[in-house]
Amino acid sequence: MRIRDFRADDWERVWPFWRQIVAAGETYTWDPRTSEAEARALWTQGAGKRVLVAEDAAGDLVATAYMKPNYGGPARDVANAGFMVDPAHGGHGYGRALAEHVLAAAKADGYRAMVFNAVVETNPAVRLWTSLGFTVLGTVPDAFDHPRHGRVGLHVMHRVL
Repeated sequence: MRIRDFRADDWERVWPFWRQIVAAGETYTWDPRTSEAEARALWTQGAGKRVLVAEDAAGDLVATAYMKPNYGGPARDVANAGFMVDPAHGGHGYGRALAEHVLAAAKADGYRAMVFNAVVETNPAVRLWTSLGFTVLGTVPDAFDHPRHGRVGLHVMHRVL
């Protein structure tokens, strides 16, 4: 697997699985009807944002992630990140490898910690994050209307880098 910085022409390969994941309404707090233009802006734009992609050995784009400052000013050294693995390529360790890469890159970029603001508590990635040293600082109860589980909580998760 090769992890590299996102290029503008990567979006056409990211958008299909971005749309699929967000439209499912199970793991992200974004509107499942988010337009392509809005999605591109959400994922790729913003002050200090760095976007990465992962390609498999055949050159297929299998995952993407971003990292950015979670806060500004004196707290700008706490990062935030988002991750998506193409469901057609799930279960092959791409998410873990990309997460490990992003955590190392965040530390190298001068971040001292990473926080996730809204991890759906039923998201299978919670196991990945805890295995990588994240802890649940708290849970906002019944904050997310999951299409299969009904109202579930949103975790705030943290890890020192």
